Parts: sequence; C-alpha cells; structure tokens
Amino acid sequence: YQIIEKLSPIPSKGFSKNTIPTKYIYPDFSIISNNNQLELQLNKGKNKNLKINTYYAELLTKTTDVKTKDFLLKKVEKAKWFKDAIKKREETLIRVMSAIMEIQKEYLISGIESDLKPMKLADVAEVVNMDISTISRVSNAKFLETQFGTFKIKELFSDAYRKDNGEVISTHEFKRHLKELILNEDKTAPFTDEQLAKMLGKDDYHIARRTVAKYREMLNIPSSA
Repeated sequence: YQIIEKLSPIPSKGFSKNTIPTKYIYPDFSIISNNNQLELQLNKGKNKNLKINTYYAELLTKTTDVKTKDFLLKKVEKAKWFKDAIKKREETLIRVMSAIMEIQKEYLISGIESDLKPMKLADVAEVVNMDISTISRVSNAKFLETQFGTFKIKELFSDAYRKDNGEVISTHEFKRHLKELILNEDKTAPFTDEQLAKMLGKDDYHIARRTVAKYREMLNIPSSA
C-alpha cells in the first residue's frame, strides 16, 4: 500500500517541456448538411437541465413561519427567473444563428469562400428584429462546427466590395485573392503594396495602396521590406 501510495497516477507528468496547457475548442453550434439541407444544433455540453429544488419548493408550501415563507418565496422566484432567462437566451441564440445560416446557406453547404456573402450585424438584426448589440453578443467569441471545419461565428461577417464589373463580393474573397498573390510571389523580390494594388486592378479589384497595406496587417503578412 505504501509503495503504491507513492506512485504517480500520471507517470508522464513532468517530462513535457510545453508548460502551456492545450486549449480545446468546444463549438457552441453545429451545422449538419444533408442533401443541401442545413440542420442547426445548439450544443449545451454536459450541462443538466435546470430545475427548482423540490425540497425548498415543498418547504415553501408547508412552512407556517412568515419570515421563512417570505425568504423562500423570494429565492424560488429568483430561481424561476434565472431558469427562464437561460431558456430565453437559448431561444435567442438559435433564432440569431438560424438567420445567419439562412443568409450564408450556400457557403455553409459548399465551404467555398467565394460563396460567402457580405453580411453585417445590421443585416441579421433586421431579419430577427433585434438590437445590433444582441447580434454582436451572440456572434462574439462563439464557435461554429461545420462539415468543412470549426471557426468563430464572427468570421461569417464581412463588408461588401463591388468589383469593376459590378459583381458584389465579400471582403473575405478579396483577402483570399490578395493572400494568393503574396503566396505565389518570388520571395527574393516580394511585391510592394503598390505593385499588388496594380495586379489586383487587373482582376477588377481596384483599391488604393494604403488599403492593400491595411489588409496585409489584418492578414498578419509582413510588408515587402
């Protein structure tokens, strides 16, 4: 017993040089695509359904003490309010995410970035008739699991960009095109922001040099220098 007591239940502990613990992503939503039909699921994890403690609920009906009854009544009412608030929150999450799913249906089925439509918080707010701050809270720091990967919901939002030919695309598509140009450049003589602006102009993406510099920074791509 004394020998076993001294042993470690995790023999490998202490050998790893990586002191930063692994952070796992647990998606808040999952979208399943079946025959071009999308099904939304709110992932609650291992959380149990909230219930009012039966002991205190029964005690409230049985006690004759006025102070005790008043105290229990307030606490039970607070518990009911909290339970209803959680349920309302889940309904809001599903309602907002359903609207996002409908707007980005093509992209969520194909996974092709060119199918991603320009979408702002205001666009979703208008559909679900809610305040923009509510849409922001729902989309912020929450993850979505799809058949082609797991990512932050806010990545589905982007501004619209109108090409010279009149086609309206998402700025995500524009960034992808910029990234491809830089990826295929000669690394011994990288493109300057001005050169990239001219190259993009040939493909109907007419933007200023400073805009290229801004997107470089957003994509964490160093300058040509």
